[in-house]
This record gives sequence, structure tokens and C-alpha cells, in this order.
Amino acid sequence: MIIPVRCMSCGKPIGHLWEEFKERVAKGEERKVVLDELGLERYCCRAVFLGHVDLIDTAAAFKKH
Repeated sequence: MIIPVRCMSCGKPIGHLWEEFKERVAKGEERKVVLDELGLERYCCRAVFLGHVDLIDTAAAFKKH
């Protein structure tokens, strides 16, 4: 739901890169190029970004009981 602060496999800090990744992909840049330029070389870190679905806005629409 929310991008993790660190990669769950290797422990590298990646949370601070999510906003820039999301903005650049929305502008039309290729995901591979953006990940390379952000310094995400490991497969585990790349998988976190490519497999993440941003659902925080959807979950926030529901009330807690």
C-alpha cells in the first residue's frame, strides 16, 4: 500500500526515491532508464518499484469503525 522505506531483501534505503520515480514515469520516461538513473541496480530493489501498486488513496476513502 505504501512504498517501504527499505528494500525487504537487501535493506537498501529506497523510500525516498519513490516520488521521483512516479513523477518521471508519469511524464513518459521509460521505467528501466529511470531505475538505472536513480541507482537501483539490484533485482530486489527494482522489483519493489515495479511491483508496487499505490493504493493509499483507495484505502483512505473508507472509514474506520
